Amino acid sequence: MKILVLTWEFPPRIVGGIARHVAELYPELIKSGHSVHLMTPEFGQAPLYEVVEGVHVHRVPVAQSDNFFHWVVNLNESMGHHGGKLILEEGPIDLIHAHDWLVGDAAIALKHNFKVPLVATIHATESGRQFGIHTAIHSYICNKEIQLAYNAWRIIVCSDYMRREVEQALHSPWDKIDVIYNGIKPEKKQHAQDFHARDFRCKFAEDREKIVYYVGRMSYEKGVSVLLNAAPKVMWEMGGYVKFVIIGGGNTDHLKKQAWDLGIWQNCYFTGFMSDAYLDKFQTIADCAVFPSLYEPFGIVALESFAARVPVVVSDTGGLPEVVQNTKTGIVTYANNPDSLAWGILEVLKNPGYRQWLSDNAYQDLERRFNWSKIAKQTENVYKQIVQERSQVVWQ
Repeated sequence: MKILVLTWEFPPRIVGGIARHVAELYPELIKSGHSVHLMTPEFGQAPLYEVVEGVHVHRVPVAQSDNFFHWVVNLNESMGHHGGKLILEEGPIDLIHAHDWLVGDAAIALKHNFKVPLVATIHATESGRQFGIHTAIHSYICNKEIQLAYNAWRIIVCSDYMRREVEQALHSPWDKIDVIYNGIKPEKKQHAQDFHARDFRCKFAEDREKIVYYVGRMSYEKGVSVLLNAAPKVMWEMGGYVKFVIIGGGNTDHLKKQAWDLGIWQNCYFTGFMSDAYLDKFQTIADCAVFPSLYEPFGIVALESFAARVPVVVSDTGGLPEVVQNTKTGIVTYANNPDSLAWGILEVLKNPGYRQWLSDNAYQDLERRFNWSKIAKQTENVYKQIVQERSQVVWQ
């Protein structure tokens, strides 16, 4: 089967979870004998064409613009042009797989021009991210998502929560939507033998301090402010011996001010962006990972903490309660509730044996439910269904 994949992010361009998703899914499909051509915008010094683990990666030039939406238009024009050229040169393809609305226009155009079925993975919705549709921009993006969902032969989402959201927000039939979880390669979290954990830990905290961390974007829906509001109670119960490490790029001025106003500034460390290699080391010395999201379609960061054997505390929003099994592979707390979040963190910090038990269970769960080879097989089954149905249709 020959597949054309359109995605607006792919390593080394990493904005959110899509880049990691596409980078790890398609090599598994290559192992099953499929041919994959992946188109993504050019980025930095990354080659315009390369083969990555069997995937043919085409980075297309995109005219730059200070306006994000103009850039998206330029991206789709370039993808449409290069995608059409690729199909004509490489021969017919079996299906197109589009990841999110940003590449939707190109995917829809290629679908109609070449009469090739389209599958769309909806990683999140604008309605969910914004807690409703409130502005003209929200409405514009939502309409693009609806168009992509409507034009897709089938839709893939990452959680049962997202299946309900896509049905409601994008008006998609329930039986058109397949739930396939995200995955992770836990072996990526292995560390060099010469890693001196104690020396490294001193960069972040004193020996007697527990390390609680958040990693991710600094946007409102990630709930970092809820973590800061929970921090004073945690510190009180732990005698002040806790360091809260906030990892991620973006504007943190408002969060730093919040930490100062709460009187916890000395116990907070805002690291800014942290590379994957550095984060891998950091996770080996951390005591608790916290993801207090207000909106979260899945929560791949929780899987990364599973793989690093760090116990997790999450909120009960979106797909997180599906990923983290409460009191078995982590602690699930009430969303936007600092007291509940503080309770969850303290359950982990105060009980070393329980902490170890949770992280052991979580690591084992990676193989059971979040294994990429199993996820690729589920994706392949969706592809086969689409191709079989397409063969029985006369496309005028």
